[in-house]
Amino acid sequence: MPLLASFMVPHPPLIVPQVGRGNEKQVAATIASYEKVADEIAALHPDTVIITSPHQTMYADYFHISPGRSAKGSFAKFGAPQVRFSEEYDEDLADKISEIADSMGFPCGTLGEESSALDHGTMVPLWFIRNKYKGGKIVRIGLSGLPLTDHYKLGMIICEAVDSLDRKAVFVASGDLSHKLQDYGPYGFAEEGPQYDERIMDVMGRAAFGELFDFSESFCDKAAECGHRSFVIMAGAWDGRNVKVRKYSHEDVTGVGYGICSFYPEKGEANNRHFLKDYLNKEEKKLSDMKAASDIYVRLARLSLESYIRDKRRISLPEELLNIAESNETPEDLLNRRAGAFVSIHKFGKLRGCIGTISPTAPNLAQEIANNAISASTRDPRFDAITEDELPMLEVNVDVLGEPEDIDSKDKLDVKRYGVIVSTRDGRRGLLLPDLEGVDTVDDQVDIAMRKGGIRPGEKYYLQRFEVVRHV
Repeated sequence: MPLLASFMVPHPPLIVPQVGRGNEKQVAATIASYEKVADEIAALHPDTVIITSPHQTMYADYFHISPGRSAKGSFAKFGAPQVRFSEEYDEDLADKISEIADSMGFPCGTLGEESSALDHGTMVPLWFIRNKYKGGKIVRIGLSGLPLTDHYKLGMIICEAVDSLDRKAVFVASGDLSHKLQDYGPYGFAEEGPQYDERIMDVMGRAAFGELFDFSESFCDKAAECGHRSFVIMAGAWDGRNVKVRKYSHEDVTGVGYGICSFYPEKGEANNRHFLKDYLNKEEKKLSDMKAASDIYVRLARLSLESYIRDKRRISLPEELLNIAESNETPEDLLNRRAGAFVSIHKFGKLRGCIGTISPTAPNLAQEIANNAISASTRDPRFDAITEDELPMLEVNVDVLGEPEDIDSKDKLDVKRYGVIVSTRDGRRGLLLPDLEGVDTVDDQVDIAMRKGGIRPGEKYYLQRFEVVRHV
């Protein structure tokens, strides 16, 4: 049995009267919409309520499902300890989701719970639901730092598990919208805040789930949203199905966006609603075009990392470089010049690895790039090593660094033109490349470089700038 329905809802604790103590009245439209959602769920009499929450246990590379038979929680930390919950978990459905994920090699399961207590991203929806419907168990699932495509895949897995167990289930995607909608809000204002809310309400209001992949990580970060990945998981649960959508309300009076929509299955063919497949096809075409247009620097980096990942083989230079050179290319610069170089790898727009050298460490630039390509794909401490299955989905860039130049002021930096090196007398040093998405000001650039170098605010530091030639 497919899902009975799904709901996009926010989770501000103040919406609960015992927490808000009258302040909840300022979001009356959201409360009214939530009441309608709770009425609809009660009318459906689901066996299971599946809830995805940004405040559940979260890992960079793993989706966590709450384990065990049951869990409790309260709004004690929000000043209302009398509002308590005791919920039974649908262990069979949680196990089935984990089983399907494991059979696919997909990183999802019940390992690594940080706290068994229910989080407020789960409890706020349950407060409204339990006021109208006492039946049914729950499954509680967290988000991850993995790409949006993996969040969508998780939704597809959830749908398969629900179907295989013939569960009567509803899906509640818990998540606030932007937290930067008003100057007086708790997080201030950013122009991306209202832009995010307008876009997400439009996309969800049309059930145009394929457009969820078009929200860049940088844009979402600047908007300070918390629910986007939750909504993407829910969207994946409807892959290949027609849905009827109803947009209930959107409010931003607290400086945080609250949006509520419902989605019900509709009959009929839905061949145009396999959004992940469409997106992957589009990305494959884009990457194919990029590979065809890439220059010898990028082809060298890609050859090096692919040879190492597939065969644990380091390429032979200069022979293999000459083999990949096109008739209009001369590889002398790569073979006769020494320079620092960075190799950056992205997967679906998300960084997957980046390693480089500020100054040359190899006999020539070709070897520098080949070495750093291997390191970026297998030794970046922020990521697991890239696997062979990922190779067709990778975008590879090479930055060749110019000579660093000492400068005495941040005024001589330009985030689009110059990279920056921040260093201290004791040898700590942080570097940031120029023209990076999401780095819009010199202060941002220097602050990030300081953090990378372990340099604390207030410490004395020295600046250098450098230019790069970027190869894509």
